[in-house]
Amino acid sequence: MADDTRAQRHTAGPRLRSYTAVGDSFTEGVGDPGPDGSCVGWADRLAVLLADRLPDDPEAPDSAHGDFHYANLAVRGKLIDEIVRTQVPRAQRLRSDLVTFCAGGNDLIRPGADPDLIAEVYESAVADLTRSVGTVMVTTGFDPRGVPVLRHLRGKIATYTAHVRAIADRYGCPVLDLWSLRSVQDRRAWDADRLHLSPEGHTRVALRAGQVLGVAVPADPEQPWPAMPPRGALVGRRDDIQWAREYLVPWIGRRLRGESSGDHAAAKRPDLLPLRP
Repeated sequence: MADDTRAQRHTAGPRLRSYTAVGDSFTEGVGDPGPDGSCVGWADRLAVLLADRLPDDPEAPDSAHGDFHYANLAVRGKLIDEIVRTQVPRAQRLRSDLVTFCAGGNDLIRPGADPDLIAEVYESAVADLTRSVGTVMVTTGFDPRGVPVLRHLRGKIATYTAHVRAIADRYGCPVLDLWSLRSVQDRRAWDADRLHLSPEGHTRVALRAGQVLGVAVPADPEQPWPAMPPRGALVGRRDDIQWAREYLVPWIGRRLRGESSGDHAAAKRPDLLPLRP
């Protein structure tokens, strides 16, 4: 497929031994709960793929076996200015081999958001990161054509996605292109709030990210979903009403009160720590 060529072009020479994830709820892993109640998410799953790629050298010291370090600085609800102000300098100091950078989604869904101005902030962060770390992988937006409310922002998200691709070209960054990932157009790829991925959705994004980095992945992120019985229009409207009551109205309320879901949240993995012994 087309992404295979890009994945080969951006394959890192030396094996990646450290990875820092920067972003918001998408990168934190909201929608993909772990057994202890914390979020897992695509970035955690990508870290496992990268760690499994490390060679097992029988002559290496024990400390070198599985010597992969991972940090996740992402915090839900954060706007791009705060991500650039707090997470990007931290990622620069950690100096990991790989940084994934995803930001701007929370800005785009706000009234009056200008994707051109958001992209300017995004590019300044990419410029800073590429001067400090080995590889910076940038992430486009999803295509929201099938998402109620968000489908009306499709033009803004498409414009921003075009900016991200252009920035990647200017700075030589691999691109995790979520707009073209067709499998996440299925509603089963999304959590009940329709804003965050489900565990399977996060898994498919991690698989695509691995492909982009030239890592052998255990499954095709575009593998077909199992067939589902068709839903009637009445069932669809009932689901939309329930979704609006449970998720959309509270979200609007938080916006009106100037609150964010990340006001009292902290990064789940702020330091580069071994992923496994």
